[in-house]
Amino acid sequence: MVGGLLPAGTTLPPLPHLLVVLLATGGVVAALRRRRPRVTARRVLALAPWMALGSAAHVLYVVDALPPLLAPFAGSPTVYLTVGSLAGAAWLAAAAARPDRVATALAAAGALCLLPVVAVALGTGLSLAGARWSAVALALALPITGAAWAGLTRLRPEVAVTGGVGALALFGHALDGVSTAVGTTQLGFGERTPISRILLELGGIPPVPVLGEGWLFLLVKLAVASAVVWLFAAYVREEPAEGYLLLGFVAAMGLGPAAHNLLLFSVAA
Repeated sequence: MVGGLLPAGTTLPPLPHLLVVLLATGGVVAALRRRRPRVTARRVLALAPWMALGSAAHVLYVVDALPPLLAPFAGSPTVYLTVGSLAGAAWLAAAAARPDRVATALAAAGALCLLPVVAVALGTGLSLAGARWSAVALALALPITGAAWAGLTRLRPEVAVTGGVGALALFGHALDGVSTAVGTTQLGFGERTPISRILLELGGIPPVPVLGEGWLFLLVKLAVASAVVWLFAAYVREEPAEGYLLLGFVAAMGLGPAAHNLLLFSVAA
């Protein structure tokens, strides 16, 4: 699984691939700084398919379903730069072509890139048991997110200013927590991130149905995500563009690993 800092399997691509990624990323970042496209909550939410795209591409890398020429671009952490540069380029193109429909165009472009990658992954071999548990994880994450968001906004009403981006951050980390718990408990997957592995391997934790001992990991994920969203509320109010963008990054840190888990379970369980 992917999640947190320095997971096992972190590698750098061969030098030619690394140079291509760094040059592409640097060029897109420079263009974004020069053009400074307007950042809104809707535009950050439109990046959700791109957050999942990186994880889906990495699944193809894990199951060895990519051509040798492309595979190094989908390794970890290179895949984040690869997809980040593509998303940035798509944002620039959308802002230039349809300045009044940037969010729609950005989300559509991400979805059009994501769907074939998911299709190729599923085409390598669908695991019915893994797909079933992925569906269970998604079904559990939705009401858990709703309850966490309702409780957080009730306890700290100022959090409501983060809107959909704040809710997406909570959902991403809730789904990551649930899917990780389900994967380790029900499917026998291991956790590659040291801190997460420690939480999952603590002894003496009474199990709960479906989540097993992984409920503590989920609880910690929700607590940290809720605290971050609350802390970002003032930032979003004072500097909406920067606040939404950074909160979107927080959302990606949960949604990306969660999407990776769900797709990997569906093809490798």
